[in-house]
Amino acid sequence: MSKKTTLIALCTLMCLAGYAQIKPLPFDSQVRTGKLKNGFTYYIRHNIEPKNRVTLYLVNKVGSVLENDDQRGLAHFMEHMTFNGSKHFPKNTLMNYLQNAGVRFGADINAYTGYDETVYQLPIPTDQPGSVEKGLQIIRDWAQDATLDPKEIDKERGVVLEEKRLGKGAAERLQRQYYPMIMNHSRYADRSPIGTDEVLTNFKPETIKSFYHDWYRPDLQALVVVGDVDINAIETSIKARFADLKNPPNEKKRTAYSIPLTGKSQFIALTDKEYTATVAEVMIKHPAIPLRTAADYRSVIIRNLFNGMMGERFAELMQQADAPFIQGNAAVKNFMSNVSTYSTTVVAKPGELEKGFKALWRETERIKKFGFNQTELNRAKANYLAQITSAVKEKSKTSSDAYVQEYVDHFLKGTASPGIDYEYQLVKTYLPAISLTDIDLLSKTYIGDNNRDIILLAPDKEKENLPDEKTFIGWMKSVNIEQLQPYTDHTSSLPLLTQEPIAGKIISEEKNTALGLTTLKLSNGVTVILKPTDFKNDEILFRGNAPGGTSLYSDQDSPSAANAAGIIGASGAGNYNAAALDKFLAGKQLDAKPYIGERYQGIEGGASPTDLATALQLTYAYLTEPRKDTSVFQAIIGRTKARLANRSNDPNSAFADTVTSVLGNHNIRRTGPSIEKLKRISLNRSFDIYRDRFADASQMTFIFTGSFNADTIKPLIEKYLGSLPNMGRKEKAKDLGIHIPDGRITKTVYKGTEPKATVTLVYSGLFDDSPANRIKFDAIQECLNIRLIERLREDESGVYSPSVSINTTKFPESRFSLIIRFGCAPQNADKLVASAMDEVNKLKTEGPLNTNINKWKAEYSRQKELQLKENGWWLDYLSNQLQNQDALDQFKTDGKLSGELSQQALKTFAKKYLPDNNFIRLQLLPENLRP
Repeated sequence: MSKKTTLIALCTLMCLAGYAQIKPLPFDSQVRTGKLKNGFTYYIRHNIEPKNRVTLYLVNKVGSVLENDDQRGLAHFMEHMTFNGSKHFPKNTLMNYLQNAGVRFGADINAYTGYDETVYQLPIPTDQPGSVEKGLQIIRDWAQDATLDPKEIDKERGVVLEEKRLGKGAAERLQRQYYPMIMNHSRYADRSPIGTDEVLTNFKPETIKSFYHDWYRPDLQALVVVGDVDINAIETSIKARFADLKNPPNEKKRTAYSIPLTGKSQFIALTDKEYTATVAEVMIKHPAIPLRTAADYRSVIIRNLFNGMMGERFAELMQQADAPFIQGNAAVKNFMSNVSTYSTTVVAKPGELEKGFKALWRETERIKKFGFNQTELNRAKANYLAQITSAVKEKSKTSSDAYVQEYVDHFLKGTASPGIDYEYQLVKTYLPAISLTDIDLLSKTYIGDNNRDIILLAPDKEKENLPDEKTFIGWMKSVNIEQLQPYTDHTSSLPLLTQEPIAGKIISEEKNTALGLTTLKLSNGVTVILKPTDFKNDEILFRGNAPGGTSLYSDQDSPSAANAAGIIGASGAGNYNAAALDKFLAGKQLDAKPYIGERYQGIEGGASPTDLATALQLTYAYLTEPRKDTSVFQAIIGRTKARLANRSNDPNSAFADTVTSVLGNHNIRRTGPSIEKLKRISLNRSFDIYRDRFADASQMTFIFTGSFNADTIKPLIEKYLGSLPNMGRKEKAKDLGIHIPDGRITKTVYKGTEPKATVTLVYSGLFDDSPANRIKFDAIQECLNIRLIERLREDESGVYSPSVSINTTKFPESRFSLIIRFGCAPQNADKLVASAMDEVNKLKTEGPLNTNINKWKAEYSRQKELQLKENGWWLDYLSNQLQNQDALDQFKTDGKLSGELSQQALKTFAKKYLPDNNFIRLQLLPENLRP
């Protein structure tokens, strides 16, 4: 072959490679997609995780940016109204139907409204006759058949206003001031999805109907269907149901709004009485980063590698003894609409904004001048490859919810979705060749002076200390001319452990074939329970614990004990300090963290099967070779002290501390964080307590669940768990006598300027613990939650999201608490509390409504089906059953116990456990209402 022919061939190959990089990536072949004649788009994917479930999403290219001035907030209001009546589901019949099918409001069925989109989520069972068709009918009604009854609109005004009220506070007040600047006074600046009080209170029904008819139309809509369904049947149904959707005559143009990039730099400094931190952010805006071609995908990989390395640099800075700030970070990311940013943010220590910001900016300049080291890039690549390799291994077990967002983004933004196998090939093609030069080019492209916004936020008392624009830019310039040195990447080739463990032996083995459990007894007294599953391909979870915890130490020692695991665990283990340990673990999919609770101490984590040996080695290191790092200790204490300096400014923090203190009967172990408590934390004492808690493993029980073979895992268990120390202790946790006080208590905290109230109501007392009674409380919780939503939200329009929670304990004594929480307007608090208490009284005098009991039974059954296929559920369940000394096969009778529950049984139960004599009312009111 001649040189000329070779050159032509080479050019041809280069051109083909270039074309491959710029042509659109193929769409995932596992997805059926199409568009009807009216413009309605659909995506369908068959997926059996979870089995007998399908997730439906209605995606609308309709958001607050499309609102007229008299419609501000109505895109979001419209989202609410689709649940309040439609052609085939008038008024509240939709929620009744879904709840009876086992679908939970909020947790399962939900929706959100953004600036550019409104998205509805509907997961439904597929094993009930007609349920899928019913689900499609719901979506069809949402798309164009909402009834928008004026009475329902008026009822919903209060709900939406209460949702808006929940977001009020210092952060929201400051955001309203700096958002116009960072959005360059574009349309986005004055189209917050939550809207304005004036519009929400006064708009006419015709105004929202106009918005609905103008914008809820098939050429702006898509249906995403992912789940255990027949693709052909679903496609046929979609074509039949959605083909008659109509685009309006003389349809309005769907303007693609954008944030103009003017090239100018901007500055704003703001303070607020209730703000708790001093924050500086430098945001440098650029055109948005698309993801449509292979070249785009390569750019996204480079960006993610850059962000990972930046994160590692800042994490290391924060581990210094005199860490220069509370928190610092920097990343390249998509912001909004047509804009991406390089954004770097520092949360400064009080009075140290200059020091903190300069430390932050110094790293930005160091990156610009010197770039990263090859060892840093190698670790970032290893981590990236490990993550996508794990995703490939899990592709047959990927949940439907994980797929949905890809197709939502494809419809809304044109974001490529080629499928995990194709992405894996792209990563294998591009990742090895990405160089430091590529990373440097990104840094130089994104870190500049144009389109730069500087935002300073602080408490009012820092107002006089905040720099003006000239001073702040002077700080940046002073860093720019510093004689910076390149970053030194300290790495080590030492093994993790300072010495190899001497393996123990399995001395007994017991199999429970009915539960799929193998129980091992090790020579050092450790018990290991194995639960191999096929729920995930690349996941093993584990937890080990033993009785004792912080309860064994005095009140004086309690701060050191409570923080021991956090401090020592953050210091590294074996031959590696924290920073070096992160580097050592690069490219591995694993985690292990020690903990010391009030009644138990232990360690929990997880790993890919290929990395389980390292995870257990790390477990051994944390338990037997902990490190005491003065620098880490000082950094943690310094950051915590700085966070506490202005914490009392925040009304929610003040109220949370009051709730904790009152419910803990003002015991020192239950009061909120304070400088005084911080002073009582001793590194030496924390280390001694940590060593003491893990000095004897003979009472530890480890549980493993996930993708492993019981025989293959045994040598690892013998080596790393069988070698843990055995002192033969027989410890048990101490009863500290701390519980919610008896009697009727009322406490009001007056703090904050916003006209908002936060209410917490507590019923508590002793409890006859049994599986049957715990299930009864579960039923009481959900039935009461349903009624509070119906009454406080739907009927009285007084709240947005009331919640009911139940907590039961068996040890040190059997107790329960039922807690009701909601936010509301201060003037409505008494009325809503009375309504909530009335619903509790109805439980005692009438029992829950049978319709609500049936809804709970359906939800309980459906959730149990899903839980039994989750490694995390089994880990928690087995751990709790062992700690409560309950039968491990209890779950098998839960269905029978729940099915037998009746209105009379729950009425008797409520009457026994919810008397008025043990009732606490706690509330947060604005300070101007103080008597």
